[in-house]
Amino acid sequence: MADALSDTENGRRVAESFNKQGLMATLGARLLLVAPGEVEIDLPIGPQVSQQHGFVHAGAVAAIADSACGYAALTRMPAGVGVLTAEFKINLLAPAAGDRLIARGKVVKAGRTLTLALAEVFAVRDGDEKLCAMLTATCMAVGGREGVSD
Repeated sequence: MADALSDTENGRRVAESFNKQGLMATLGARLLLVAPGEVEIDLPIGPQVSQQHGFVHAGAVAAIADSACGYAALTRMPAGVGVLTAEFKINLLAPAAGDRLIARGKVVKAGRTLTLALAEVFAVRDGDEKLCAMLTATCMAVGGREGVSD
C-alpha cells in the first residue's frame, strides 16, 4: 500500500480490503490510486500471468479490471458496507504485452444498491500506454451478511 493511500478513510478502507485478496497477492498486483469513484491497480508482467503465446492471460486482465471497478464502487458506498460484483463484461481489444498493466476503474453511476463502473486496462511498455481491454461491471452494496464487510 502506498503512503498516499492511507491519507483518506476511503484509501485505508480500500487498501485494507485489497490486501485481504489472495488473488491480487498471487498475481503480484498493487494498488496505485484511490480517489472518490476511482481506483488504479498495477500488475507487473511476467511468466506467472502469461498464457501460451506470452501475452498476459485474459483471466489476469479481467481480475485486475474487476477489482478496479469494485473498489472504485466501494469508494462511493457508505462505511460498513462491502462490495460484490454482480455482473461484468470484458472486451479484449489488443494483446496485453509490455512491462506492466494498469487497470483504471471509475464509477459511471452510483446508486444505493447497484453501482455501474468501467475499467480500462492499459499495457505499458517503455512508458507508452496501449489500451488492451475494457470492462463494465455492476457492483452490489452488501451489508449485514455474514462474511462480507468493507
